[in-house]
Amino acid sequence: MTFTSLSERLENYYFSIKRNRWHWLFQLGCRILLAYAFIVAGMVKILGERFASGLSVIHPMGSYLEALHHTGYYYTFIGVAQVLAAILLLFPRTVLMGALVYLPIIVNIWVLSYAVRFVGSYVTSPLMVLANLYILAWHYDKLKYILPFNRYSKEVSLPKLEKYDKKLPFLFFLGVVGMMVFTVLFSRFGHEVMPQNSLKSCNAQFENTANQTAGYEFCECVHTSGNPLDVCIETFENSKIKH
Repeated sequence: MTFTSLSERLENYYFSIKRNRWHWLFQLGCRILLAYAFIVAGMVKILGERFASGLSVIHPMGSYLEALHHTGYYYTFIGVAQVLAAILLLFPRTVLMGALVYLPIIVNIWVLSYAVRFVGSYVTSPLMVLANLYILAWHYDKLKYILPFNRYSKEVSLPKLEKYDKKLPFLFFLGVVGMMVFTVLFSRFGHEVMPQNSLKSCNAQFENTANQTAGYEFCECVHTSGNPLDVCIETFENSKIKH
């Protein structure tokens, strides 16, 4: 199969998706949920409040947010960017621009959440990235003109349809549910240790386990001593019972 024929088949599949009401409702739901999340998070920063203020300043994510809170107008700038991206997502004429602004911000949050194993956004941030990518894919008919493709079709954008195909894309929604389940399971079982948001919740994951002592030491390392997460993980790995 040549690249051209594959491109044509993918484009035809894309056009079939654009004609489906269920896909239209899904992208609309993604836009609303993403916009809501960034309006809430952005307004906290614009009002000068520390995000996740209940998180200890010696927690890996808490120390980052505390330092970020003291960056002055940079902190406000992030909030403005989040609210701007959210507002752009809500209007059909500006949704593509909103998704493009949204993407680097949410990818940064996702990588940060995974780097410090922050349970507060460990599940939501990757799902938000996927939702944002879906919105970008929904606007492929416009976006493709800035992509490095050698061949373009004549359509610039598809007009709004008067009548949509109402066939339920069962496999697509099954994939969406599967991805959500995988993300939740990975957040639960993807790492042997998680710092959690408090000493109590951190200790709870080690209760009545073979590595209870090493686990409690890990939690003390994070929540009491305030050591870097990498150091605490290394200490745990050296102290736990090897199977």
